[in-house]
Amino acid sequence: MSALAVTDDLFFNRAGLDRPRVEGLVADALKGADDGELYLEYAQSESLGWDDGKLKAASFDTTQGFGLRAIADEATGYAHASTLSEDAMRRAADTVRAVRSGHGGTVAEPPTGTNRALYIPDNPLHAVEFEAKVKLLAAIDAYARSRDPRVRQVSCSISGEWQAVQILRGDGVRVADLRPLVRLSVSVVVADGDKMEHGSYGGGGRVRYDHYMQPETWQGFVDEALRQALVNLDSVAAPAGEMTVVLGPGWPGILLHEAIGHGLEGDFNRKKTSAFAGLMGQRVASPGVTVVDDGTIEHSRGAITVDDEGTPGQCTTLIEDGILVGYMQDRMNARLMGMRPTGNGRRQSFAHHPMPRMTNTVMRSGSHTPEEIIASVRKGLYAKNFGGGQVDITSGKFVFSASEAYLIEDGKLGAPVKGATLIGNGPDSLTRVAMIGNDSRLDPGIGTCGKDGQGVPVGVGQPTLRLDGLTVGGTAA
Repeated sequence: MSALAVTDDLFFNRAGLDRPRVEGLVADALKGADDGELYLEYAQSESLGWDDGKLKAASFDTTQGFGLRAIADEATGYAHASTLSEDAMRRAADTVRAVRSGHGGTVAEPPTGTNRALYIPDNPLHAVEFEAKVKLLAAIDAYARSRDPRVRQVSCSISGEWQAVQILRGDGVRVADLRPLVRLSVSVVVADGDKMEHGSYGGGGRVRYDHYMQPETWQGFVDEALRQALVNLDSVAAPAGEMTVVLGPGWPGILLHEAIGHGLEGDFNRKKTSAFAGLMGQRVASPGVTVVDDGTIEHSRGAITVDDEGTPGQCTTLIEDGILVGYMQDRMNARLMGMRPTGNGRRQSFAHHPMPRMTNTVMRSGSHTPEEIIASVRKGLYAKNFGGGQVDITSGKFVFSASEAYLIEDGKLGAPVKGATLIGNGPDSLTRVAMIGNDSRLDPGIGTCGKDGQGVPVGVGQPTLRLDGLTVGGTAA
């Protein structure tokens, strides 16, 4: 069945809504508005957590509801409810009409649809029995402990969700999407005498559980988490000061996402609160730096067949060969800036209004091998994995902690270090890129992006990068 047919069954047949009446209600509520939509959502989610050798937590949740939005100029009226009833929608319509009182706008052109689907529509929660998921977590625990006698604790979790949405516009256009999402995470604590260290790894995407139930997959996750923990057992204090820093491929793209990506979202630039505001067409990065936001990477965590306004997912070039050429846009900010929407209008759920958000934000590959880049550094730091970080969108200033890092000495990797933090400014760091690797890749599927209290799944990616003159905060005396 098509996504429209499935969601028609969910929202009209089962919920008892009369579609022609709902469409008429939406058309009346948005009359005279510049844009808006009714967003219908049904979602199921589950999570199983394992710790201390046993199942510690298991949850299952079903939610449904709607959000009705009207936009007049840059003002937004939004009302939502968890009750799918015509009465609730009429009350919501009365609320959003206030925003377009006295406004004589014409509802904007609807998004142009495609027939492309970027992921399977199946609900992953129903494909694997609960007992099989518990058995998987137990197997992960047993395997991790068998790998090394220094393993002291194993934590793992498996989670999944299925989201069905239908978007109705005032002009009668309807768009639907069925979105699966799964994730498997593993964490290992090792000890050697009084010293304890931690390692973690995981992956996921818009797929079924099948791939993650395979031993070659989950055992690989355990092996990587254990490797990280054992590396950190041998770590020394990180140096501090200004130095050359090499970033590893994949997940270290989280720095790109946080320190640069948010600053390229349309709302921050329209309001001129981004460090990139007013710089369109200007050089903002070193030559060779090309950054895209690509919602079309099939089955990836950040993939989006259509965004939460009904615009198809796209690959949007943000920076091309160091020149700022684009922003990520939802419909409202694109209209107000005289630009086109880019399929980046996203929301956490029906209880939230959409805003410009990233999907998969990736720096393209360059021409250097990772080995060449490491060999070019006389003294510096190689940051292979990142933990947490903080960013100020307005100034671009960031602080990120490296969860796995090594000294670079005379062009070779040296001792692992602990406690290294990278301190800098996002726009400035783009100009410090000296070498770009040929190994760009997406992270394994673990990212969730927060903005204005909303979280959405995203992907990040980059090649190996050499940045000159970055400030490193360390722990060495």
